[in-house]
Amino acid sequence: MKIQKKRNLSKLGIFLVVAALISFIVFYVVVMVANQGYTYVDVNTMELVQLEEPEEGDPVAVINTTYGEFRAVLYPEYAPQTVENFIALAKSGYYDDTYVFEQKQDVYAAAGAPYADGSLEDGGGTNERVPAELHQNLWPFRGALCVMNTAVEGGFFDRLFKNTQTFTGSRFMILGSVDFSDEEFVTQFREASGSEELADAFIERGGVPNFAQQMTIFAQTYEGIEVVEEICAAAVQEATNAAGYTPPAEECKIISIEITEYSAE
Repeated sequence: MKIQKKRNLSKLGIFLVVAALISFIVFYVVVMVANQGYTYVDVNTMELVQLEEPEEGDPVAVINTTYGEFRAVLYPEYAPQTVENFIALAKSGYYDDTYVFEQKQDVYAAAGAPYADGSLEDGGGTNERVPAELHQNLWPFRGALCVMNTAVEGGFFDRLFKNTQTFTGSRFMILGSVDFSDEEFVTQFREASGSEELADAFIERGGVPNFAQQMTIFAQTYEGIEVVEEICAAAVQEATNAAGYTPPAEECKIISIEITEYSAE
């Protein structure tokens, strides 16, 4: 009787070990396959184009707000569909008299909504169905403009294996910066960045690193950064609105956006 119990326990032990081994192998394969969907950055070929001055003839957006005017160079070579959508909306007058509707003080302000609560008229239509465009040359530095994600499509296995499709739309974010004054944070950030050049750029210019390769960057402020900083630094309402956003305490608007070309003059 005792011998039979020992044999059963031995079989149970072997079964548990085998089951654990199979589970580990399955988990490892799933993780490895899933990781194939991530956007990897080659720091050897990466070009931080936002650190460069605009060139003659580059497309730019002149953004007039209730806080003043700032200018941003557009990057159609890296985010062609996003820039095309933005330019079409700007030229049509869509952004005239639209709202800054969401804000995290000093870090970012979200703008371009026709209503103060951030909602869209009739859901926004095709303007909200632009495929996300991530590029290793564009980063969420202070003064960068990025479009907000509107939808992520795909079932369970698509999400598991990173095969989902992300869409963006008309509303965009004006980026300020997280706090880089803490030495311990800066040290950890340098170690995790994987690129000394990239880390230096964030630390010197400011920005929102956790948006990196998560949000479509399509423009960079090159003039009027003080206006961007003032917008982002504005006081925020204590409570969220019905749409779930936290707007600025005092109304802030995009008065107009003009699309033109850069000229050194």
